[in-house]
Amino acid sequence: MAWNRWYNLKSYVRSSLWIVPFVALLLYVASIRLVYLFDGWALWADVWPWGVAGTQRMLETIITMTLTFVVFTFGSLLVAIQVAGGQLTPRIIATTLLRDNAIRFTVGLFIFTLLFATGALARLDTAVPHGVSGIAGLLGFLSIAAFLYLIDYAARLLRPVSIILRVGERGHTVIEHVYPESAGDEGPYGDIIPLSDEPDKIICHEANPAIVVAVNLNALVALAEKTDTIIELVPRVGDFVGTNEPLFRLYGQQLPNDGALKALVALGPERTLEQDATFAFRIIVDIGIKALSKAINDPTTAVLAIDQLQRLLCFVGKRHLLDEDILDESGRLRLVRRTPDWGDFVQLTFSEIRLYGAENFQVARRLRAVIEYACQVLPECRRPELLRELDLLDRMLAKIYEFPEDLMLAQTPDSQGLGGTARPLKSG
Repeated sequence: MAWNRWYNLKSYVRSSLWIVPFVALLLYVASIRLVYLFDGWALWADVWPWGVAGTQRMLETIITMTLTFVVFTFGSLLVAIQVAGGQLTPRIIATTLLRDNAIRFTVGLFIFTLLFATGALARLDTAVPHGVSGIAGLLGFLSIAAFLYLIDYAARLLRPVSIILRVGERGHTVIEHVYPESAGDEGPYGDIIPLSDEPDKIICHEANPAIVVAVNLNALVALAEKTDTIIELVPRVGDFVGTNEPLFRLYGQQLPNDGALKALVALGPERTLEQDATFAFRIIVDIGIKALSKAINDPTTAVLAIDQLQRLLCFVGKRHLLDEDILDESGRLRLVRRTPDWGDFVQLTFSEIRLYGAENFQVARRLRAVIEYACQVLPECRRPELLRELDLLDRMLAKIYEFPEDLMLAQTPDSQGLGGTARPLKSG
């Protein structure tokens, strides 16, 4: 299987609710036969006082109960996902909610219990299978506990702070994976070979329009080294690629096969968090600016979003952002790809939230606190972009607030938005 197909398959499995229940179905087929095979060895007769009629009613109750749990869980989950997507951002549906293992495995337990009780009821005869009935009763008890847990878990999960925190955690992991080196730890590079104006070949995307969601960089470098060519990947991870738009530009004599190159680029209908370091910023910013809309008017949620943006921005500011040129072990240029620079992260963090939220005291004060904190903890090379955003914030605040008292209040850095005025870090 080609790398891009394998990658898309793994992403689909991780974000599909039906996979775990289907595995539960296969597990039931094997376990029900195994339990009946060893039922005669189980010592349940003395602890299971119910007869055939009582066991039948117990199994029927479990079937009705778990079926209700499944219907209620899926029905309420679909409604909750739509409400959360509408209030926060639709981007959280595929990236957060559908990938939650607690929901998937709880539904899997319901399906397994339902099938096990149904199978036990169908096989119930004049004698009570004590082992099977005992396991069915235990599964019914676990299903009740799991259902109560799921209600509490879903109520906590769908809160804005929980969604923002989850996206922040995943964004932190992606940044650490995409940018493994700390700032200043990067090694020396060889001489960069300039590309000619005209490539020897251009490979275009011939399928339906899609988003570049992941790239196998190591395989591309190995392929370029094997064929002694230079590969230029035109779109960046997260970019939209239309039909017949350039995907690769090749420089060299012995050019690699088109299919081999395209197999190393995974495409999808929307951006994902696996290799797209800026997408976590995008999701959190979307949540923040939607909270700042006049229809919702929830600046506290915007402040919660800024909290995670501060965390991610300060973390990525301490990493060595990738060079666009990748060399082989001999120092020869093999792959050219486009990556976000520090300015991209800064603009994505501040620009839209400043535009929509500067007129709110909480947001203006929290943004200033982020900038001042980042200037204190990040390397000197990161500060010019931050100071530029601080200047833009000051100019916008001066335009919005007519009263000097309001302007002074809005220009005060505050780690809580209002109520927690920031204090400078102590040196040493």
